[in-house]
Amino acid sequence: MYILCSDLEGVFVPEVWINVADKTGINELRRTTRDEPDYNLLMRSRMKILDHHGLKLNDIQNVIAQIRPLPGANEFIEWVKERTQLIVVSDTFIQFADPLMKQLGRPTLFCHTLVMDETNRIIDYKLRQPDPKRKTVEALQGLTYQVIAMGDSYNDISMLKQADVGILFRPPQNVVDDYPEFPVVTEYDELKTILKRILL
Repeated sequence: MYILCSDLEGVFVPEVWINVADKTGINELRRTTRDEPDYNLLMRSRMKILDHHGLKLNDIQNVIAQIRPLPGANEFIEWVKERTQLIVVSDTFIQFADPLMKQLGRPTLFCHTLVMDETNRIIDYKLRQPDPKRKTVEALQGLTYQVIAMGDSYNDISMLKQADVGILFRPPQNVVDDYPEFPVVTEYDELKTILKRILL
């Protein structure tokens, strides 16, 4: 039996941090896992930038409240759920994700947690576990699932490598160049075509 594990940002919704950068004018926040392979380095850098500019959790949540799913995302999710199970495996945080998941019909989400101080300043974050995307796939395979995984960024690669089928969805060219072994898909209809072949 197959199960689908998918990234969130860049696949179903726009990149949160790019939206924050656009709303605040802080261009340094445009850097994402599409640019930086080291997630911990990226997050430490983000927290320093937020501190420098005096931004707190509610400032980011206010931006997220305006984000809408990518065109076609909801239809694709419903199409998948009629055929198999979907788990969204993301390096976002539960404090960010709720309004996004509500709009997507609340598929199952595995993600991380932020730590705030008494003033709502982000002071740390807690990963679910090291290399959580790959370990999610590994755990599902231990339950005798075959796993299809899709994502767009460097932080998705270990998940795609572990999966029985790995797909890059709308990745930047640098990720395509670094990992040419994965098929590249740019539209949900193309994903449906691939999934139909696997799931039937």
